Amino acid sequence: MKNFLIHKMFSVIAFAALAGITVGSAYGQGPKLVADKPTFDDLQSPEFTGGGKQKPFKPKNWLEIEVKLNIPSGGGAKAKVCERLTMKWFVAVKSPDKPNMMMLLTKDVEHVNIPYDEDVYCSVYLSPVSVKRITGSDRAGKGSVEAVGYEVLVNGVKVATESAGRGRAGWWNEPSDKIARTETVPLLNKAETPFRAMWWDRYAEVSEGRGSR
Repeated sequence: MKNFLIHKMFSVIAFAALAGITVGSAYGQGPKLVADKPTFDDLQSPEFTGGGKQKPFKPKNWLEIEVKLNIPSGGGAKAKVCERLTMKWFVAVKSPDKPNMMMLLTKDVEHVNIPYDEDVYCSVYLSPVSVKRITGSDRAGKGSVEAVGYEVLVNGVKVATESAGRGRAGWWNEPSDKIARTETVPLLNKAETPFRAMWWDRYAEVSEGRGSR
């Protein structure tokens, strides 16, 4: 009986150790993911030069929303990157049609091969046309934002959530007669914008096959 209990104890310890290595190293669920509050700012459309005829235009404003993440490896992880991570974005903006109402914009963005133990950024954008749809102007998109929130999922498991602006994290799940979901003003991932190739090493790579929902 004593030998059986000792064997059982070592089996439990071995299983727990193996589970810790597998889950922690593969999905970053050991040490807690470090995630900042989201920030947002206006960016002008980039101007590119190259061969062929240059066409004059006046750059308009995009609205960029981004967050800094850091996924600890947990020490002994063999993998150098987190294979897949999902950012679920929630952005509340002032409704242009209904005073005292807000529109809720949502976007799921799949990222792949996110390096461990490094600061990386994830982002979404509103195009100049969307900014004008909301504000009536080519500028001032930043001033239309009431709240920004996000959830981070690794292997389908929520590992972080944060919010900036009005309300606590999770406000997007709370019933309200002052906010309504809409798809008429789309959020875009970085690969869907002219910023696609800019600041490449700053941002987590977008999985374009699943990053446009």
